[in-house]
Amino acid sequence: MPILAERETASIKDFLPLHGIDHVEFYVGNAKQAAHYYRSAFGFRLTAYSGPETGCRNRAAYLLEQDKIRFVFATAIHTEHLISRHVQRHGDGVKAIALTVDDAEKAWRETTKRGAESVQKPLRLSDDDGEAKLASIATYGETVHTFVERGNYRGVFLPGYVPVKTEDRVSRPAGLLHIDHMVGNVALGDMNKYVDFYRNVMGFDLYQTFDDKDISTDYSALMSKVMSNGNGCIKFPINEPAEGKRKSQIEEYLEFYGGPGVQHIAMATDDIIGTVTKLRDQGVDFLRVPPAYYTELAGRVGAIDEPVETLSQLGILVDRDDEGYMLQIFTKPVEDRPTLFYEIIQRKGSRSFGKGNFKALFEAIEREQALRGNL
Repeated sequence: MPILAERETASIKDFLPLHGIDHVEFYVGNAKQAAHYYRSAFGFRLTAYSGPETGCRNRAAYLLEQDKIRFVFATAIHTEHLISRHVQRHGDGVKAIALTVDDAEKAWRETTKRGAESVQKPLRLSDDDGEAKLASIATYGETVHTFVERGNYRGVFLPGYVPVKTEDRVSRPAGLLHIDHMVGNVALGDMNKYVDFYRNVMGFDLYQTFDDKDISTDYSALMSKVMSNGNGCIKFPINEPAEGKRKSQIEEYLEFYGGPGVQHIAMATDDIIGTVTKLRDQGVDFLRVPPAYYTELAGRVGAIDEPVETLSQLGILVDRDDEGYMLQIFTKPVEDRPTLFYEIIQRKGSRSFGKGNFKALFEAIEREQALRGNL
């Protein structure tokens, strides 16, 4: 059963105060095309650019925004660049989960002295709009956490980026508001290693636990533990495969991504019906569950505000806990490799992650795996 943990260090001053996810940086093979897809399909707006035209000779990067969500898509200009090597191994994927802090040097110092591997020592960046400080540490696989201090920066994003002032004629906003949580996949036996990393190095606590009895089908299973930071604004579930008759979705991800990495990003909305309708119309492909799921829905979750017929037409799932209910839906992988996908979520009191939907969702994923020949 899920275990809701109390804040284990409530009486201790938070040594790593985090204000939220600052941005997510993707390493991709073609940033211009990736940015176009996220603008036209997911409704992000192009707001800043960094590249050869701005003095950055070895990479190009596009900043996309929708409400509080910031995505950066970066690509290499030359084949020997580290981005090229990352893409060759992993395909397009998340490289950095950036976290907003008041003091990047202190965040780096507090985490490295607790055992974090340093990726980037504190670095000061400046231009005519002021200065920002960045520092990075390693987490699972080749993923990093970058601490971003921008209190003395007045620019559009970070030094080195220039604002895109022209109207974005491609973007069609879909009502996405903020990142609810981000899920990492790790190898069998490594989940607790990274749970300990987030607890001991970053001061997170265990928020919920799901075992193979909660997340399983006739063919595959996985284990998951959700870690939450001190003020509860950041949640990182960590998944590992569990023993099953066939290859689980986690094993498929690890094989095609070439190791641990970010499996999916959950983006919140306050109108999931409107958001999903727009995203579908704009070309986003979602997983579907059998119609029987909706026949049994009212008996399982009770009264809800949304018409069940509409939820069925769109494929939106519903689950309830002691605090309310939540609605969620998952895209198919957004690349040719079966790796990264997205969740759209609306919370109406519930703070859980849809345990009641796990079986239907994972069976839908397995149907897609079977079509790819990977089950």
